[in-house]
Formats: sequence, C-alpha cells, structure tokens
Amino acid sequence: MTSAGQVPEVFARRPKRADARRNYDALVAAAREAFAENGASASLEDVARRAGVGIGTLYRNFANRQEMFEAVYVEEVRTLCRSAEDLAELPPWDALVAWLHRFVAYVATKRALAEELLRDSEVFRSCRTEIYAAGEPMMHRAQAAGTVREDVGFDDVVRLISGLTMAQFPSTEQRDRVLGVALDGLRPAPAAH
Repeated sequence: MTSAGQVPEVFARRPKRADARRNYDALVAAAREAFAENGASASLEDVARRAGVGIGTLYRNFANRQEMFEAVYVEEVRTLCRSAEDLAELPPWDALVAWLHRFVAYVATKRALAEELLRDSEVFRSCRTEIYAAGEPMMHRAQAAGTVREDVGFDDVVRLISGLTMAQFPSTEQRDRVLGVALDGLRPAPAAH
C-alpha cells in the first residue's frame, strides 16, 4: 500500500539512465496521445511507433497494457496535482475554482484510462490520495477566507465533480457553465438581515 508522499510502484520502475528515461517518457507521452485518440483499443505497436522506439523497448518498460495505462494515469494525476501549486498566489476562491475546472477537464478527457483501471487498485488509491492532498488545502484555505461553506468537505466536492463528469456535454462551454452553477452551491448563503 502506498501512503501519501510515497512514489507509486508504477513510477518506482522509471529508469534512472538518461537514455532509458527519455524512451520511457516518450512512451508515456505517445501512450497518452494514442489512448486519447483511440481509447483503450490503441495498439501497443502504434504507441511504440509514435514514441520512435521498437516494440521491444516498449515491453522492456511495460510488461503489459495495464502497466502502460497505470503510468499514463499516474503522470496525468501528478500534473493535475502540481497545478495546485501554480494557483497558490490566487485568492482562495479563485484558486479553488480554477483547480476544479482543471480537475473536470482532466476527468472528462481521461475517461478511457479510468475505465481501464480497477478503481480499487493500489495505483488508483495512490492517485486519489495525491488528488486529495492537492485539493483539500485549497478547500480549507477558501473556507478559512469565508468563500466556501463550512459544512462541505472536499470529499463532497469530489463526488459533485465526479457526478458532473459522468454527463456528456455537447461543448466545453456548456460543461463549464454547468460546473459554475454547481460551484455556486459551495458559496456560503448570504447573511439574513
């Protein structure tokens, strides 16, 4: 089991030598592209071709498709979580809203990956821990500033966002508008006079 702050096993396998690490990173980037375009049915041969490596190099880095899905998923989650640091200078409400917009966009574009991973896998649990570690401090900061209701927890927000991402939207504009309506529910009620 991976606890917060530890590197998931999928990244413990990341090569140390510069040339091997370049190949690994190229394979992860190529897999991300291939899965985004073709979903779970993307061929491993196509991934290797896009990365500019042979199929043997792919299999030296990833024993099977599941390991490749995990590597792409973990890298995407890490990018999302690191983005919380980029927003730290914004006012609390603005930072939380901007990060939640990124979270929704991430989930909406990664559905093929999420469907392939077992939700109760060690990798998924580790990624969920990282997401909470990035999002909860932003939520607490917004609550301390009085811009988010005190009776709402970050888990409530994750469930709200997850439910929203299950819907199919004809455009990102509509998705963002619906997200805005949902986020308005996080604001404290105006004080009665």
